[in-house]
Amino acid sequence: MIKIGLFFGSFNPFHIGHKVIGSHLVQHTDLDKVWYVVSPNNPHKQKKSLLHHTHRLQIIKREVEDVKDLDVSDIEFNLPSPSYTIDTLVNISEKYSNYNFSVIMGEDNIATISKWKNYMQLLNNYRVYVYPRIGNFEKYKHPNVIFVKNVPMIDVSASFIRKSISEGLDVSSLVPEKAWQYIEEMNFYK
Repeated sequence: MIKIGLFFGSFNPFHIGHKVIGSHLVQHTDLDKVWYVVSPNNPHKQKKSLLHHTHRLQIIKREVEDVKDLDVSDIEFNLPSPSYTIDTLVNISEKYSNYNFSVIMGEDNIATISKWKNYMQLLNNYRVYVYPRIGNFEKYKHPNVIFVKNVPMIDVSASFIRKSISEGLDVSSLVPEKAWQYIEEMNFYK
């Protein structure tokens, strides 16, 4: 059975940190592929600053189209909004029954997972690969939670990238090449 790690996020915009984490997990865990799941409306983030989800999907699609182990999913585009991880997992597991799905998240998210909808159902039925984040986070104990070591930590945020672009600064080194080309072509975040 093919093992797919689902990396959920707003990806507003997709940046080198996202790509490095996805690539690292494919290379250094038992995952066969990583799918970036673009969330049209994250229940924990304000929608006003979000680029439309079809554009965020296209930015990632352009970047990973030639990378065999990375892909992007629009599964949440047709689910009720706001999207909750457990609902997406149940839906995608039914749709692709020949795949084994896991979740990828940062230490900051696992530290607050008890606030998530049906979090015990998620933890009991899906493996969760956790990558390190800058800061001190308590290690969450659960048999399905796997802390992945040696993931390169790149301290960059999408909000910093958006703000820098709006100020006319060159942050092209923080966004993968094809993703950056699309952002420039479409004149986003200016």
